[in-house]
Amino acid sequence: MFDNIAPKYDLLNHVLSMKIDVLWRNTLVKWMNADQPKEVLDVATGTGDLAIAVQKGTGAKMIGLDLSQQMLNVGIEKIKKINLTEQIEMIKGDAENLPFESNKFDAVSVAFGVRNFENLEKGLSELKRVVKEDKSVYILEFSKVEGFLAPFYMFYFKNILPQIGKLVSKDNRAYTYLPDSVNAFPFGEKMKTILLDVGFRKVEYKKLSLGIATIYKATK
Repeated sequence: MFDNIAPKYDLLNHVLSMKIDVLWRNTLVKWMNADQPKEVLDVATGTGDLAIAVQKGTGAKMIGLDLSQQMLNVGIEKIKKINLTEQIEMIKGDAENLPFESNKFDAVSVAFGVRNFENLEKGLSELKRVVKEDKSVYILEFSKVEGFLAPFYMFYFKNILPQIGKLVSKDNRAYTYLPDSVNAFPFGEKMKTILLDVGFRKVEYKKLSLGIATIYKATK
């Protein structure tokens, strides 16, 4: 599915979120920058938007990892155009079986990727394994709008967003899958509990844009 929508993925993300996704990534980068990381792994990197933002914001050496080769190909071309091929390496790999030794990275990031892990706990445990002791994993993920705006947002999310996604990407699955996966995914305190249960010693989180997305900082 992600191979199929790769050519239109960036356009759709920016259109469907009205470019708020850029602000969300920048918020994560600012939070991470306090750790002054030198080497960062971006898991489920897709076309590399977060890897690029982290590199520009922190100056860190980046590795972007994704299971979809077509998404990586788009990212590789993007990175070439902005002359960051020396700073950002893109590799194909499985988030639940990371090809790195333990305690390797100063930080690990994931944007809109943990929702797609086949086994959430296994994937989160792998993220914890490869980050150094006392360092953190930063997860940006969709959550749910709460309060009086919730019905309006859910109507857009379940009815309008999939139609726009289908029209632009020509893939019937991609943007009907999105609201279904978000509705099924734990967020807030539930996600914090899961992160603590897999062994992180401290978990903080920030809600973004009335709860549409949340950033979790899980420290090993």
